[in-house]
Amino acid sequence: MSRKIIFVMLALFVLFTGIQFAAAYTPCDTQVNDTHGKLLACVTLEGVREHQAAFQAIADANGGIRTSGTPGYDASANYVANKMAAAGYVVTVQPFDFNTFILLGPSTLAQTAPNSVVYVEGPDYRPMTQSEPGNVTAAVTAVDLQLGLGNNSTSGCEAADFAGFPVGNIALLQRGACTFGLKAENAAAAGASGVIIFNQGNAAGRFDVINGTLGAGYAGGIPVMFANYYLGEAWATTPGLVIHLMANVFRGVATTYNVLAESPGGDPNKVIMVGAHLDSVNAGPGIQDNGSGSAAILEVAEQMHLVTPRNKLRFAWWGAEESGLVGSTYYVNNLTPEEQSQIALYLNFDMIGSPNHVFFIYDGDDSDGVGAGPGPEGSAQIEALFEFFYAKQGIPFKGTDFSGRSDYGPFIARGIPSGGLFTGAEGIKTAAEAALWGGTAGIAYDPCYHQACDTYDNVNTYALDVNSDAVAFATLRWAKAYTLPGSGQRGSNLRSLAAPVYDHHDHEELFEQ
Repeated sequence: MSRKIIFVMLALFVLFTGIQFAAAYTPCDTQVNDTHGKLLACVTLEGVREHQAAFQAIADANGGIRTSGTPGYDASANYVANKMAAAGYVVTVQPFDFNTFILLGPSTLAQTAPNSVVYVEGPDYRPMTQSEPGNVTAAVTAVDLQLGLGNNSTSGCEAADFAGFPVGNIALLQRGACTFGLKAENAAAAGASGVIIFNQGNAAGRFDVINGTLGAGYAGGIPVMFANYYLGEAWATTPGLVIHLMANVFRGVATTYNVLAESPGGDPNKVIMVGAHLDSVNAGPGIQDNGSGSAAILEVAEQMHLVTPRNKLRFAWWGAEESGLVGSTYYVNNLTPEEQSQIALYLNFDMIGSPNHVFFIYDGDDSDGVGAGPGPEGSAQIEALFEFFYAKQGIPFKGTDFSGRSDYGPFIARGIPSGGLFTGAEGIKTAAEAALWGGTAGIAYDPCYHQACDTYDNVNTYALDVNSDAVAFATLRWAKAYTLPGSGQRGSNLRSLAAPVYDHHDHEELFEQ
């Protein structure tokens, strides 16, 4: 969104809301954006996309990734820290060590006998996440395979599957019934020098290569590749098969960082935290996941740099989220009891511009959920504020569970009211959702989720624009509020929002200029 059209937008805003502006528009970099009218006009898609472009350029200069523990992540953290320091925030860069898995470069999978065949990384195979590095050439032994549609493969799930396994061979295993990590550990215990696990091939969607993980606790000590079903089926019937397998990966302890930026003003006993993870996966630059949330909160923070909030603002860019919420967990676990009690609420923004988007709100009261349960006391009021925002814009919205897959998890575990927005990951868009929000039913909300194609172009700019405004709206609302969530009042509908969240001190028109 160009700043040149802000005057037109503001005029339309007046037309549709009936709000009268008392003063002429002031340039965004010099005015105090302390009302929603001013702030939402200054938080622009153009500004958010500028930060996403910077993240893309950083990835391009660092092997195509921004994974925690790599130079691409370090450069991303430096970029954010410098922007926040320039905007006048008190910046803290919090280092921590973590167990990580990093792709160092291309790996190799090739048949050396009975014929010479070199396979293609990506469509044919890929190293499994948390594989050990290794370079092995050995005969291949198939283990308890069950081929064909409708199969019920349990290949490698029991130690007994490996009875008589030739020590030093590569184990050929099939997906199904138990974790990849267990299969690989059973193979290692039987003396395998490496493992290839191929997709199950039992039903549609289980034929191609996936970005599977052995789990952070994998203890097999040998390299593991994942291959498509078609290759696995062919290898299973190839006598004298010898494979060369080289996993070019790092698995071990690395240092990475959280970046925290705090407003100089505001009540330190009432801290409003706004967070997004900054790291990408190994597969690509992560400009949607989560360059969308990271860029949006960065733009909002910059446009609020002259605001003196009633409640202290603390923006957070988390490291190592893709390794299991490591950065946010480290942060929360290292708070003193007093510091924890000062955090009034946490807002999380992870993937807010998915190409095939739905406008999801984290379900604070569990009214829309399927079993994850409500958030801590006060989370319903956070949900209600986002419901209010979308309703005011005439945009449909939908609840989504606190599934534990993003950085709200450690805050919820400590009883801190939490909420946020999400536009979908690998889940499949339904026909009903396509009717409400457009897009394509039957494919993922983000078809490039955790893939190399999660680039600057992998963004729905309409969804990102709307949600960047929603981030700004909620951040300023809570920064200025006298009454904060967690006071024992619950309820997530729009009627409940009007009474418990805002008291008689706080009657600013929600979109007042």
